[in-house]
Amino acid sequence: MLYLIIAVLCSVAVSVLLKVLRQQGLDIRQTIVAGYPVAFLLTWLLLKPDISGINALGGAWAIIIALGILLPAVFVILGRAIEAVGMVATDAAQRLSLIIPIIAAFLLFGEVLTGTRVFGLLLGFLALGALIYRPQQGEVSKQAKHTPLWLFGVWAGYGIIDILFKQVAKQGAAFPLTLFISFGCAGLLLLIYLLIIRVRWQGRALAAGLLLGALNVGNIYAYIRAHQVLSDSPSIVFTGMNVGVIAVATLIGVGVFKEALNRVNMLGLVLAIACVAVLFLA
Repeated sequence: MLYLIIAVLCSVAVSVLLKVLRQQGLDIRQTIVAGYPVAFLLTWLLLKPDISGINALGGAWAIIIALGILLPAVFVILGRAIEAVGMVATDAAQRLSLIIPIIAAFLLFGEVLTGTRVFGLLLGFLALGALIYRPQQGEVSKQAKHTPLWLFGVWAGYGIIDILFKQVAKQGAAFPLTLFISFGCAGLLLLIYLLIIRVRWQGRALAAGLLLGALNVGNIYAYIRAHQVLSDSPSIVFTGMNVGVIAVATLIGVGVFKEALNRVNMLGLVLAIACVAVLFLA
């Protein structure tokens, strides 16, 4: 249970860090690029990827390169969503991304879509709609207009990343090696991009990257260990992780950052938790 708690706290801490960085006007792209060397090193030390299996990746390289692009991109989108709509709704949207692999399994991989799963997917879409709802008061700001777009980006981005990881695993590539190479590609591609646009480097943003990288790997490692320790109770890990993140993010977002939630948003949180429960039972 300790590993599950650590995984939840690390996941929420990432959102808290990105929110604070945005409030301070720092360039989170620099934080992200500085975090990948840390993630790369910690993945090597903690997960011990088998480098000898690199020759067996074959067609998985296209997926790994896609992950290298998506991983930093979704972090940037996550930061923009947190700034636009707050960490409560953003973390809930991230957890709801679990419905995308289910849709893909039905449309692309021929799995049967049961009535329970249809009900869970419906709850998920209703939850997303409720989470992004903001009553219009007077002239709508440019940021407010983009709120649904950023939240959708978080939901779709994490869902696609989940699908890509699962497809690599099906091709026989070990998860630690896939993660190791993907982190390396992500950090390198983002660094090249920042060098091309000649970004003005910020020491504080780069320093925050050390923490971001540690939290990112801490979340993944603790989640894996939770599944190993609680191998007989995967339901506890699955439900505890998703519902735990939504609950803790809500407590911190509302209690610490004073994020405002209207009644429709609160309904969205309830629907999100119900969606997680129904999809697991399905």
